[in-house]
Amino acid sequence: MENLLAALLLIWGNASAGHADVTLDKVVAASLTPPPVVQTEPNQPSADKDAYLRPASKEDPQPDSPKVKGVYSTAYSAGGARFQQLVKLMDDTDLNAMVIDIKDDKGYITYKTGNPDLEKTGAEQKFIGDIGSVMKTMKEHDIYPIARVVVFKDTILANKRPDLSFKNPDGTIWANSKKDSFVNPYSKEVWDYNIEVAKEAVKQGFKEIQFDYVRFPEGFEKRADTLKYTHDSRTRINAVSEFVKYAREQLTPLGVRVSVDIFGYAAAVPAAEGIGQDFQKIAMNVDVLCPMIYPSHYSTGWYGSNVPDAQPYKTIDGASKDTWKKLNPLKELKPIVRPWIQDFTATWVPGHITYNAAQVNAQVKALKDNGIDEFLLWSSSNKYTPGATYSP
Repeated sequence: MENLLAALLLIWGNASAGHADVTLDKVVAASLTPPPVVQTEPNQPSADKDAYLRPASKEDPQPDSPKVKGVYSTAYSAGGARFQQLVKLMDDTDLNAMVIDIKDDKGYITYKTGNPDLEKTGAEQKFIGDIGSVMKTMKEHDIYPIARVVVFKDTILANKRPDLSFKNPDGTIWANSKKDSFVNPYSKEVWDYNIEVAKEAVKQGFKEIQFDYVRFPEGFEKRADTLKYTHDSRTRINAVSEFVKYAREQLTPLGVRVSVDIFGYAAAVPAAEGIGQDFQKIAMNVDVLCPMIYPSHYSTGWYGSNVPDAQPYKTIDGASKDTWKKLNPLKELKPIVRPWIQDFTATWVPGHITYNAAQVNAQVKALKDNGIDEFLLWSSSNKYTPGATYSP
C-alpha cells in the first residue's frame, strides 16, 4: 500500500497546484489505480505513543456558522471585476461562501497587511487592492469568508530564506519540475510565519483559515537523505500533524475556524509518511476537513467505474463512504466534512463528460445521501456552472 501511495504522490508532484484542473489531472486520471477490496490496516485512531497529538478540547469556535456551500476565488478575482460576478452568484443561488487566496501557491501574500514582519519578506503584493472593501461587501451579502493560506509550498520564502527550505547537495534550493520550492515543515519559524499571515486575515474579518499544502513535497522520501535541511527525530507525519495542532491552538482563541485541504484518495489508503500526511491525525486537530474528491482525479476501476469522471454521483458516493470510514473512529474528535467537488470539464480524461448543472447537482446529491451537507466548488478560472441548484 505504501508503494502504491508513493507512486501516486510522485505522479501528483508534477501538478502546479493542489486543485489544478489542467496539468494535474492529465497525469493523475491516467495513473491512479483502484483501491484494494480488503482493508489491510484497521481504521483506528492514533496509537498511544501519539496521544500528545490529540487536542485538549474540540469545540467549534463558529457554532452559529451556516452550512457552507462555497466557491474558490483567486486573489485576482477577489480584487477585480469578477468579484462582483461571484457576489451575484451568491445572491442568486444557495451558495453562501468564498474561499479567497490570502497566501497563494507561490507564497505571495495577496494584499498589504501593514504588518512589518510580513512586509520584510517581500512576499506582499497588492493583488487585492482594497481588502476592506472586499470584506465589507461579503458581510453585506451574508457571504461566509474563508481565507486560503498555502503553507509549505512557498517559493517566495524559500528564495528569501534558503535556510528554511531544502537544498540540493550543491547548495542550490531544491525545486520540483514546475520550479516550485517548499519550506521545511520541521521549522517552527515557518509555522509561526504562516500563522501570522492567518492572524492578519482574522483581523480583516475572515471567519475560517483554510490551510493548503500542509505536507512535504511529493516524493520526498526519495530525496530525504540527499537534500540538506534541518530536522529532528520526529517523523514527517508528526512534524506536519504538530503544525496543524499548534495552528489551531493559536487561532481558536481568536474565534476562527481552522480547516485543512487534503488529498481525497488519502481516505482509501494508509498514512503517507513520504509527504507527512496522516488523514486521522490531521482531521482530529481541525474544525473542518476538506478532502479533494474531484471525479476526474480517479481512473479506471475506482468505485467500480470505467471512467469515474463520467460517473459523478457514483464516484462522490464512494469517496464519501471512504472518508467516513476513516473518520468515524475519531468519535467526538471528528471534524466537519466539507469536500471540494468538481465544477469543470476534464477534457484531458479519456471518456470524460461535459460538466454542467446536472453533474454538479449529482455530486451534491451524493454528498447529501452520505450525510454531508457542506461542499466547496473548484474552478481554477472561477467560472461556475449556471443553472445548478446545489441541492439534491
